[in-house]
Amino acid sequence: MSISSTAVEPLRFREALGHYASGITVITSLVDEEPIGFTCQSFYSVSMSPPLVSFSVMSGSASYPRIRQAGRFAVNILSNEQVRISNQFARRGTDKWHGIEWRESPLGNPLIAGSLHWLDCEIYAEHAAGDHVIVIGEVKALNLQEAVAAQPLLYFKGQYRNIAAHSVA
Repeated sequence: MSISSTAVEPLRFREALGHYASGITVITSLVDEEPIGFTCQSFYSVSMSPPLVSFSVMSGSASYPRIRQAGRFAVNILSNEQVRISNQFARRGTDKWHGIEWRESPLGNPLIAGSLHWLDCEIYAEHAAGDHVIVIGEVKALNLQEAVAAQPLLYFKGQYRNIAAHSVA
């Protein structure tokens, strides 16, 4: 049985992966008193012991080399009320922090006000992968908000989405 090798076209690949719903985060750090951050939907848990999480970032990112320099980052898990923040941190070459209210985490990373939850991490490992870098962080602190009325900000098929209300039988 022979398997033909057909190249997967990047736009078709991106469209296919768009059918996988993902949460939206903003990865942040602080270097020389300057806050840094970018929108990231490729965030996931890796290990419970030790507590590890991961995200992927484009190799050509302007933000990530500074985060690497800091050696630490926070994951701000956005709520469905933070679409503007997601869009603002996704842009290149603009003041991403204009009008953003934040405070410092225990490790000194920016925590964006109104986020569902946050994780405070130190860089644990990095792996080059195609046109991205896979970053693994060890969680050193976290916060689970008490009022869980807000829902997560999700992305599916190129659009922001909400979790539909449903009842459990």
